[in-house]
Amino acid sequence: QVQLVESGGGLVQPGGSLRLSCAASGSIVDINTMGWYRKAPGKQRELVANIITVAGTTQYANSVKGLFTNPRDNAKNAVDLQMNSLKPEDTAVYYCNAVVKITAWQSPWYNYWGQGTQVTVSS
Repeated sequence: QVQLVESGGGLVQPGGSLRLSCAASGSIVDINTMGWYRKAPGKQRELVANIITVAGTTQYANSVKGLFTNPRDNAKNAVDLQMNSLKPEDTAVYYCNAVVKITAWQSPWYNYWGQGTQVTVSS
């Protein structure tokens, strides 16, 4: 199957930066979308940034536009999340997500999630 392994979470002061990484492994033949979601305590999980491969575009949550970027390494099936000017309200568990075809081109699309990595923004 497919595994998404995240790294890079931690504690950072307000105004600081942090970079998350996610690497996908398994029998992936195509990626439809790959990106990041987050879930803060007491809130629903929300989209942070997501690359739409066929369109060659990236969706960003309004709250992170201009602050976060979502570079992707196509050769390695990996995606990062560069977070700048972090605020306490960015505190959440961040999840990598990928919608992929596995094994063969005729495969349907499958949705996979990473295990999540904690990001805490606090002084």
